[in-house]
Amino acid sequence: MNFSTVAQDVINGYELSKAEALSILQTDNGKILELVNAAYLIRHHYYQNKVKLNLIINAKSGLCPEDCGYCAQSFRADTVIDTYPIVSKQTIVEGAREAKRKKIGTYCIVMSGRRPTHREVNIVTDSVKEIKDEMDNIKICACLGLVNNEQAALLKTAGVDRFNHNINTSKEHHEQITTTHTYDDRIDTLQAVKQAGISPCSGVICGMGETLEDIVDMAFSLKELNVDSIPVNFLHPIKGTKLENLNELTPIKCLKILSLFRFVNPTKEIRISGGREHNLGTLQSLGLYIANSIFVGDYLTTRGQEVTEDYKMIEDLGFEIEDNPFETDAKQFHVHC
Repeated sequence: MNFSTVAQDVINGYELSKAEALSILQTDNGKILELVNAAYLIRHHYYQNKVKLNLIINAKSGLCPEDCGYCAQSFRADTVIDTYPIVSKQTIVEGAREAKRKKIGTYCIVMSGRRPTHREVNIVTDSVKEIKDEMDNIKICACLGLVNNEQAALLKTAGVDRFNHNINTSKEHHEQITTTHTYDDRIDTLQAVKQAGISPCSGVICGMGETLEDIVDMAFSLKELNVDSIPVNFLHPIKGTKLENLNELTPIKCLKILSLFRFVNPTKEIRISGGREHNLGTLQSLGLYIANSIFVGDYLTTRGQEVTEDYKMIEDLGFEIEDNPFETDAKQFHVHC
């Protein structure tokens, strides 16, 4: 495959087949720079050299009844983490102020658990209303677990711009990762979010024992769902979890995976998410030639690198922080946020 030629074809509207997508993952390591350069052609066409920054607040930690094999917050994980119920409105709002000070475009309110209670939804919606009244331009993404149509509508009315609910893995591999909810449960939540008029965000976790074909299926499933943002997580094995001994990823494999998602979903925000530092290591900067978005700061139960290091990486690349990413999205792709 001539990657640059295919990249230009994709920009002109060509859609890869699953066989072509699989060949990206099977690329010889010696051609990785050719692949990254081709993915950059697509990234640059739609996002230039802008980088969208995202910051997480872990608004409720642990105490989760789900059995997700990757997660330190699962009731089945033998891990030592901070556990606490949902934090106060004041804490959530102060987190948004901190995001604003750090030039973060999107502030992500994340809760552990299967689904939010009525009280938890009220705390989140009250917090979002205050953030929106106080701060211009900062965008809010909520990640609260499974939600229904009524809850999605309340979040929309409060001012939530985006809702994240990852498919995590392929439908075929789903039961190897969790059994306490189904793949279709996750799809139902995404449909409820879309119906409410909230921008849908859904991504994956790679390195959980899936096949290359599973990874291809993930990319095409998200294409079919037409989500606006795709966080690509790389498993950071945590001691005490079911997947603690998995070590399937290399920095070059991660670059191939990011390239696959860019080729299959060329117009979408591709975000390098959890496990970036652990799995990409010294090749993190190459990842930004493919993806146009990253988390800064810490994740839910694992540490990220210092924010100043992310800023320095962006500066060294000659890239720039995107100040108001949702306005750009809406202008270019008519995204309904």
